[in-house]
Amino acid sequence: MSALARLSLNQETTRNWPMPDLVAGCVAAGVRGVGLWRRQVGQYGLARTAKLLRDNGLRATSLCRGGFFTDPATWDSSLADNRRALDEAAELGADVLALVCGGIPDRDLDGARERVVEALAVLGPKAADRGVRLAVEPLHPMFCSDRAVVSTLAQAVDIAERFPAEQVGVLVDAYHVWWDPEVYRQIRRAGPRIAAFQVADWVTPLPAGALTGRGMLGAGCVELRRLREAVDAAGYDGPIEVEIFNEELWARPGAEVLAEVVARFAEHVG
Repeated sequence: MSALARLSLNQETTRNWPMPDLVAGCVAAGVRGVGLWRRQVGQYGLARTAKLLRDNGLRATSLCRGGFFTDPATWDSSLADNRRALDEAAELGADVLALVCGGIPDRDLDGARERVVEALAVLGPKAADRGVRLAVEPLHPMFCSDRAVVSTLAQAVDIAERFPAEQVGVLVDAYHVWWDPEVYRQIRRAGPRIAAFQVADWVTPLPAGALTGRGMLGAGCVELRRLREAVDAAGYDGPIEVEIFNEELWARPGAEVLAEVVARFAEHVG
């Protein structure tokens, strides 16, 4: 399968595109996969979303997000929410639940990381039962305090290797791992543990608010094709999601953004 045929549009790239328009736009553009977000799915309705995808021959390539395991004060509610997320992913036909593992609630970084492992031990059997893989996503270290105590692909693989491969894998997001001098070695090491691959670019200087500062493919400094070739060589042949958080993109018509995504994907990733 060609790289372009693997293109999946993550819903956040066109955040304000209503679900029916998103699906129709992908079908019209020949894009056969969408990465979904629980907030938008909940707004449209879980059963309605699942039917809409089936009726249009679209695949849900992932569901985002689960995680946020690290705060002892919300431990029980977090596990309950992640169980619901696994049920939602299964109903949507998504075989990957992306995990943003959570930040540091109490200055105990080691303890926060250990709670991630403890949560995966609880959720892993449920994931296997639902046919959904938990994908640990390392985020850039600047997000360690508030969003993800898993900052490198090596850390993510270390965690995933504690569990059966069909339960826990890793998500390689170019935006978050491109800077790491170990990233290519860790991609090789991850091998079949790679459950998902996402692409966006890193622009300099970052816009105010790094969370929404991702760049369009080819607009920054990330070697996107090299990363794609590395995950391919490691044995990953699944969807490639374009996930770009960017307020300027969100203000544009969804069809216009998708057309640019398709063109730039072919130029810089495929």
